[in-house]
Amino acid sequence: MSIDNTQLDELRINRGSDKPGAPRPAWIVGGVLVVLILGALLWLAVRPARASVRVASAQSVRSDGRSSILNATGYVTARRQATVSSKNTGKVTEVFAEEGMHVEPGQVMARLDDAIPAAALRLAKAQEDAARSSLEETRVRIEEARLDMTRATNLTQQQISSRADLDHARAALQALQAHLLALQDSLTVAQREVHLRQQDVDDAVIRAPFAGIVVSKNAQPGEMISPISAGGGFTRTGICTIVDMSSLEIEVDVNEAYINRVQPQQPVEAVLDAYPDWRIPSHVITVIPTADRQKATVKVRIGFDAKDPRILPDMGVKVSFIETAAAGSQSKQTAVEVPKSALRRDGEQDIVLVVKDERIERRAVRVAATEGERARIASGIAEGESVVIDGPAELKEGDHVSIAKEKKS
Repeated sequence: MSIDNTQLDELRINRGSDKPGAPRPAWIVGGVLVVLILGALLWLAVRPARASVRVASAQSVRSDGRSSILNATGYVTARRQATVSSKNTGKVTEVFAEEGMHVEPGQVMARLDDAIPAAALRLAKAQEDAARSSLEETRVRIEEARLDMTRATNLTQQQISSRADLDHARAALQALQAHLLALQDSLTVAQREVHLRQQDVDDAVIRAPFAGIVVSKNAQPGEMISPISAGGGFTRTGICTIVDMSSLEIEVDVNEAYINRVQPQQPVEAVLDAYPDWRIPSHVITVIPTADRQKATVKVRIGFDAKDPRILPDMGVKVSFIETAAAGSQSKQTAVEVPKSALRRDGEQDIVLVVKDERIERRAVRVAATEGERARIASGIAEGESVVIDGPAELKEGDHVSIAKEKKS
């Protein structure tokens, strides 16, 4: 039996393509690269973008061992303030007051029309002169009556005239003496009338009751002024308003639940809304012993330790009631300050967001005081840590962030 060589060749296995080092098809390598590139692009597309934030460093400060135990708001008020008016209704002829003018006690602020009071004064003086003339005339007649009585007495003793003539002379003298007393009383009445009319004339000159600063001018020459509202609203009730700047103080309303934290002579730090970086040393004058049932507050009077011309009536003010450190404690304590914009609220808790290794850390802090644009932190962060002062509101613990660089002007 013969074997076909062609059939044997078909059954032979060709191993030439399995030799080590043979190149793989190019489409396999390209497919792998495409998959890797697509995966990288997909990861870049779905990964969260880093939020950009601005940060500031917590700075160490030294305190004097005092801490704020209560904050309140109120206004600067003047303990001594008056709207200068007149005693009587009259027309204003001159006004000497201007806003900002310093006045002394008794300084003339304005004058009223005094034509009628001056005329009444002249009449009273004329009546006084008439009473004085009548009094002098009566004194002369009394002297004459006394001489007549002396002559009548001598004639009666010599039995030249009758007893009736003596009695008549005595009665005339006594009548003139009684008339003299009446005229003296009339002169007293006339003198008091002159004093009264003089006071009416003096009342036409309006004077400053105490030293102070004019803060408003309320009347002009030609207007009517009255101590009471009259004339359908066309009559002024004051010439100007004077404030004694040395009597300025602060009035604040404190919630009655915290009034037990306030004591007389307690130190206070005041910050005017107009000067947020100026801390004014002050103290509690007194706690007004009554509460407002509508607001559930108690009014507290606070005095400035030193006066300053920048303090003006009706300015808004924030105050911090200070608790002095106990005796024997350190006189100086270390705290940190951060910008007020770094503070955030989480329910009833104050927090700050600290950036560490480009990640957000949430820190609960205790705020000791806020002064202007700075906040003093008693605990929660350390000196030198970076806190977020500007960034998205939805930042949370663990978020990756990038720190924005400050723009140079």
